Amino acid sequence: MRSLLALLLLLVLPLAGAQAQGDPRGVKGLFLLTDYPSQTVRAGEVTTIRVKVNNAGLLPQPLALALNGVPAGWRIDLLGGGQPIGAVMAGVNQDVTVQLRVEVPKNAPPGSQTVVLMAKGQLGQQASLPLTLTVGTEEPAKLSLKSRLPSLRGTPRSAFEYTLTVGNDSGKDLTVALAAQGPANFQSSFTEGYGSNEISSIPIEAGQTKDIKLKVTPPRDVRAGDYPVLVRVAAEGATAETRVILQVSGQGRLALSTRDGRLSGEGEIGATSTYTLVLANDGTAPVDEVELSGTVPANWKIEFNPMSIASIAPNDKKEVQVLVTPADKAVAGDYMASFRAAARGEQASADFRITVTTSTLWGIVGIGIIAVALLVLLGAVARFGRR
Repeated sequence: MRSLLALLLLLVLPLAGAQAQGDPRGVKGLFLLTDYPSQTVRAGEVTTIRVKVNNAGLLPQPLALALNGVPAGWRIDLLGGGQPIGAVMAGVNQDVTVQLRVEVPKNAPPGSQTVVLMAKGQLGQQASLPLTLTVGTEEPAKLSLKSRLPSLRGTPRSAFEYTLTVGNDSGKDLTVALAAQGPANFQSSFTEGYGSNEISSIPIEAGQTKDIKLKVTPPRDVRAGDYPVLVRVAAEGATAETRVILQVSGQGRLALSTRDGRLSGEGEIGATSTYTLVLANDGTAPVDEVELSGTVPANWKIEFNPMSIASIAPNDKKEVQVLVTPADKAVAGDYMASFRAAARGEQASADFRITVTTSTLWGIVGIGIIAVALLVLLGAVARFGRR
């Protein structure tokens, strides 16, 4: 018996405690609810107030809506789904949202006005919601601007992307203009946080924020260092700005040419010709472990002296001798050779035209043969011409 009584107490006490604390499961009735029953409105502007009509445990029925206390010259429309309405019907334990479109005249004096929204059912249930609307002066526009990562590091070939958050701290929607000012020849562009289209302005609702991306591309010949970019947003006289930093590290850049810049030379069949190549580093950091290679016609020989260079400092040059030997059976004419230099992440190449001629010795031999032939011919003519 005692155990049964204890069990009943365990079941009853939680229910009693729930009722004492106002358990919402026991609440029934008709309610009008809004997040902000007291608001500031501005003369000459339109404000929208959202209200929920709540049916807590009652039978569904049409509920007529009405407004009391609308100030003279004001216009307040009841809207549902964007259309004017005069009644709503909420299901059991369901809400219906309506909007009050409040249009304040331009000459409305400062001060507070109380408007009462009424809901009345056919079975006698009714509810009311007082709304305090205070006509205030228009606050100036206010913006905020923050960068998640204000400093990024990369090379002159990097694209620096910054994520910025623009806040509209005003009481009305704004279209915010975007601008970035960086060093000379730095290119910048804006896109939406999750888009790819470039933009120059972005609409932001009152009290909201939006993320945008700033992409900054430095020129290829920029020297190593820190470069600031000033980002500014503006709307209706309000501005906000912040700075982002590009930390540009040095990077080498190879160039391959000759002393006079002429990429052509001469050679002889079967003979070795030497050409001087010039390797230049036009970048802002050393170029290390430079390896040389080349491509020549079949059966030709090519050799570099030296074959590799340990390092080339910025704005420095190194000379390399390349030895090219045309094939013994090569035909006189023009041929193309390709010379290449490759390092860590850097490479350069140049096409070199080689004009191949026959050996001078063979020319002398040929002239001698022709001379002998002429002598033989003249002797024959002299001998047989006497007969």
